[in-house]
Amino acid sequence: MELKRVVVTGLGAITPVGNNIQSTWDNLLKGVSGAAPIKGFDASMFKTHFACEIKDFVAADFIDRKEIRKMDLYEQYALVAAMEAVKDSGMDLETIDKDNIGVVLGVGIGGIHTFEEQIGEYALTHEEKGPRFSPFFIPKMIADIASGRISIQYGFHGPNYTTTSACASSTNAIADAFNLIRLGKANVMVTGGAEAAISPGGLGGFNAMHALSTRNDDPTRASRPFSASRDGFVMGEGAGILILEELEHAKARGAKIYCELAGAGMSADAHHLTASHPEGLGASLVMQRALQDAELQPEDIDYINVHGTSTPVGDPSEVKAISKVFGEHAYKLNISSTKSMTGHLLGAAGAVEAIVCCLSVQNDIIPPTINHDEDDRDEDIDYNMNFTFNKAQQRTVRAALSNTFGFGGHNACCIVKKYQD
Repeated sequence: MELKRVVVTGLGAITPVGNNIQSTWDNLLKGVSGAAPIKGFDASMFKTHFACEIKDFVAADFIDRKEIRKMDLYEQYALVAAMEAVKDSGMDLETIDKDNIGVVLGVGIGGIHTFEEQIGEYALTHEEKGPRFSPFFIPKMIADIASGRISIQYGFHGPNYTTTSACASSTNAIADAFNLIRLGKANVMVTGGAEAAISPGGLGGFNAMHALSTRNDDPTRASRPFSASRDGFVMGEGAGILILEELEHAKARGAKIYCELAGAGMSADAHHLTASHPEGLGASLVMQRALQDAELQPEDIDYINVHGTSTPVGDPSEVKAISKVFGEHAYKLNISSTKSMTGHLLGAAGAVEAIVCCLSVQNDIIPPTINHDEDDRDEDIDYNMNFTFNKAQQRTVRAALSNTFGFGGHNACCIVKKYQD
């Protein structure tokens, strides 16, 4: 069976550096940090007081107010980003075959705001008045509901589900959507991910793990992948949505094409609940599998958007994996971590970073890794590689690879390349 080719025909995003694709991309190229003191709740009781929150988002500008009350914040982000992506794709929703359009999203945590709110209400009321829960508690909380919401919004009847693999969730979703189209199970897939976990439980839980930066005196410089003084990741939130389409279907309707989705890979570290393998064994395997799936050689890749969370253990292990897979070519390609600007969007990270790769391939420019001011004093990070520190770099980008690694040892990556008929 000959696999079908898959292209990207629409993009949508809500990120800590922009509430749509254009503003997100512009600010990433400028090196703008989305980190600031948390406004959503009083974080003074926690070790970390800041995060990369979404700014100036008004759901009522896009969604009916009655429906907003039925939706967790992560679901709102997903739907609004999907609206942008569907519009960007130029699909004629009156005539297109909706039976063959599906939705696969990646969500790491889901409706944690709803969970905390409802359990808090229960704790306050159950002794005096008995338990009181909203009838929308479960539908708002569960991680799969955003993909269902998007299909309901548009009447898309194709495959519909959610992948959950921690910080690899949305890359897994993209891989699944990609394969559904390649195998002829759908013509178009709405895919990507969403997350909104900047809450007391989210912040407190990651603080308890000593996973977060505590650079409270300088939030915008807290996310500093590959710098000696990195002390943990910065929480982010938002959504990234891609419209994937079978090539001939896209051509038949005259769609604009950003790039081609060439391949995807998955692996497991099988090492530790939260720490990546120190030698990057799972990370190297997933990149090798993605290259094989894309039928590309290591020297065909010009850019890697790395997982690069700004943790002491994770950053060096990823560099070792890149060195193992790419050999001498590791010194010729560009590497950058846009988490230095967006923070870590958890389950949505892979989607937003895949979008970055699409735009880098389309525009031949690499967004920077900001906040680098000092190399590691040990030899775990090879600074002869081009980490694209602090300033965007123009170069031809034939193909780009996006890495995502999640708690539980889940690894996923995807590769996009310039579209050629």
